[in-house]
Amino acid sequence: MSTSAFRTGLPLPGRDGRNAEPPVHHAGTPGAPVRVPGQFVHRSSAAEVMLMEWARTGDDRFTVTARWPHDHPFFTPVAGGYHDPLLGCETIRQTGILLGHAAYGVPLGHQFVVWDLDITVRPDQMATGHGPGPTILTADAHCTQIHWRGRNLAGLRLGVVIRRDGETVATGGGSLSCISPAAYHRVRQGRVPSQDHTRPPRPADPRAVGRVSPHDVVLSPTDRTDHWLLRADTRHPVLFEHPGDHVPGMLLIEAARQAAASSLGRASYLPLQISNTFARYVELDAPCTVQATPLPGAQSQNPPNGHPEQSVLVTAHQNGETVFRSTVTTGAHHL
Repeated sequence: MSTSAFRTGLPLPGRDGRNAEPPVHHAGTPGAPVRVPGQFVHRSSAAEVMLMEWARTGDDRFTVTARWPHDHPFFTPVAGGYHDPLLGCETIRQTGILLGHAAYGVPLGHQFVVWDLDITVRPDQMATGHGPGPTILTADAHCTQIHWRGRNLAGLRLGVVIRRDGETVATGGGSLSCISPAAYHRVRQGRVPSQDHTRPPRPADPRAVGRVSPHDVVLSPTDRTDHWLLRADTRHPVLFEHPGDHVPGMLLIEAARQAAASSLGRASYLPLQISNTFARYVELDAPCTVQATPLPGAQSQNPPNGHPEQSVLVTAHQNGETVFRSTVTTGAHHL
């Protein structure tokens, strides 16, 4: 099964604005929902597939049915009963990959290179609710900046509005490009999925980074309270759901959330916005440092929702280069 590669070190095909001829086909009939197979979102475990059905609704417009479980072992409720916003990030990520394969004809085995991913949530719609069953949502997706290399999709930008019973829960999106297995092999210089299960460095205190289990902590402490080593445990059943040759993008987003929690002294909080940029592949065999910096000018005294907001810039560095940047914003202390 292929992996979705998070990287921005490559030029995005078609950024010069030149489009080639349209694709060979667009899978799916407008108005006819189609079941989402796990391989179309690059997940081998059915429990990690957040999407259920998809349908075309117009030119480069689609609707996707998603499910957010209440009892997921990793994406657990936050701040006393709110859905984890990283479920939204994963929903957007899976939607982009799904549409690449199902709607734009990207062959299985090709790589998706995600350049950026962001989400903004509405707290009043993020409550988990009651009952054991998952929350069912719809994600309306619009693809723009679509570029082709011959008859093959080269890249696109995705905008997503996630709704629950007609009410907006979250908005977000990202941009991605697609490369063939041969091109990916050249870019990665023959790197293969890691089978190394060396014990990772010791975890930070779970309570300080918003986690219960040390197994879910992706930061390792250093002699500075605002610096950590990235802790990539390749044995983790969710973050490393299948073998890969680099650190998954969702692990980096989780590192940003945990670093922000420690920086703000808020172990339990609901991120209102997370904006991520992936600069390079983060390798599994080299140390990666993570730094959190509160943004002094980002606190709003009169925000639209009536709650002061605080933002933290989280950056990751490897081999002397910035490989990842994220801004995590939170609101009222009780969220």
